Amino acid sequence: MRRIRDALLIDFSVPLHEDRRMTISDFGASAGAWLLENGHRTLLAVTGGRFPKKLLGMQTLELHTIGRKSGQRRSTMLTAPIYEPDRIVVVASKGGHSVDPDWFKNLVAHPDVEVTVDEATTPWTARRADADEKKRLWPILVKANSGYDGYQRRTDRDIPVVILTPRS
Repeated sequence: MRRIRDALLIDFSVPLHEDRRMTISDFGASAGAWLLENGHRTLLAVTGGRFPKKLLGMQTLELHTIGRKSGQRRSTMLTAPIYEPDRIVVVASKGGHSVDPDWFKNLVAHPDVEVTVDEATTPWTARRADADEKKRLWPILVKANSGYDGYQRRTDRDIPVVILTPRS
């Protein structure tokens, strides 16, 4: 059994975490996230920001955080299963990867973020949904994107749900 487990681990010389190596599942999730992020950015650039406005029926947005280590502004393309004037909900799924995405770690350290939609950038405050909030929101999120349920089953971590509210 150990040989099978070891065969499924890929060592990229840079540890994923101090005591972990990247699994094939993590590699696939990372590659998929990279393709979505960069494909989305390319489509926006090629179409002058006209496409895609929605992906799988969800609002697309660019989340701007401050790097928890670098202090530099960081940006990532996301979809929002819930997009309302006074609340945006995003899911830190990273395709079911075994660790949280960097953008989530950044907003935990610096909850004041910015969101760009249709070339308009506005200030928001981010927070992780508590267990009760996630329990209420999860069926709505999975209805918007059934992939979230599979991602949660694929990983041991509790996938964070992030609630953004307007900052005045």
